[in-house]
Amino acid sequence: MESSLVFWFVLIATLAIIHSVQAQDQQGFISLDCGLAENELSPYIETTTGLNFSSDATFIQSGKTGTIQASSVGNLRKPHQTMRYFPDGIQNCYNLKVQTWRRYLIRATFIYGNYDGHDIKPVFDLYLGPNLWVTIDFETDVNGTWVEILHVPTSNSLNICLVKIGETTPLISTLELRPMENGCYITKSGSLNLHHRRYLRKSVSNVRYSSDIYDRIWEPYFQMEWNNISTDLDVSSSNKYATPQDALKNAAMPTKASAPLMIEWISANPDVQFYLYTHFAELQDLQENETREFNLFWNGNFYHGPLTPGNYSLTVFRRSPATCKGGKCIVQLIRTNRSTHPPLLNAYEVYTVIPLPQSETNESDGA
Repeated sequence: MESSLVFWFVLIATLAIIHSVQAQDQQGFISLDCGLAENELSPYIETTTGLNFSSDATFIQSGKTGTIQASSVGNLRKPHQTMRYFPDGIQNCYNLKVQTWRRYLIRATFIYGNYDGHDIKPVFDLYLGPNLWVTIDFETDVNGTWVEILHVPTSNSLNICLVKIGETTPLISTLELRPMENGCYITKSGSLNLHHRRYLRKSVSNVRYSSDIYDRIWEPYFQMEWNNISTDLDVSSSNKYATPQDALKNAAMPTKASAPLMIEWISANPDVQFYLYTHFAELQDLQENETREFNLFWNGNFYHGPLTPGNYSLTVFRRSPATCKGGKCIVQLIRTNRSTHPPLLNAYEVYTVIPLPQSETNESDGA
């Protein structure tokens, strides 16, 4: 009987470990190294992230391959040292097989690196199916850029297209898709284009896969008027947003206990609609006679509260977007009168709404 019980305990523990490993695997991930040379190993493991990158050659029938100049390599990872460029045709499309009505994180990276020796910065459009996603402008983003959108395809075939809008040549370095839970990042309409995503810590290191099972990229951010608190203990993250441990284990509080904690950003277009996702977890061991309670305000207007973080991940959001009067967005966390501790914030995400009015159809690879 005793040995039987031991067997079942071992079996349950083993299954739990297998489930944990599966949750961290790359099932459903698409990671394309655009322009990877034919004689290079594909797929290969990118050593910094552990992600499996493959050649993009089977996902597109057009374009030529190039390599950035040696002087531009610097600390660039292997997938960003090559690109596919499109000197021919107005529109060139990647065709990707996806699950209909499944939410995906879609990320594209663009690095020019003077691959052609002409030092002419490209400007071109990026389309999601028949809808404009964003304009890529290397005159503005001299060192390259990456864009990211959370999108639910309405077809099992998704086209991501580079469209020529002038005399310069479109190019792309990497293209990545990550399936996500459908129960998170729900909007009234449109898709969510990433504005910025941050975790609050004095650091220079981004957080992403494998700490983040969805491979979101979290950039560190901190202000002089904040105090940094952290923990070595695991923070439970049981909600569908699955905020990574490396982001939740750190938080910021205002140095002056009575002051609000404030985050702000600028919007070039005051009519742009924003979705804000704030992630909280209590990192200090508060006594029974202590409490941390605060309200959130958006540009001076009540947004949410009162909020008391627990020792687990809590994500606060609204199902309706907000705008920023005058193009300046200010979010304040203000302690309540009964609170004995200042507000804290572990991480947050800001997205803009991208309307996608045209239904997704199978676009041609070249035009």
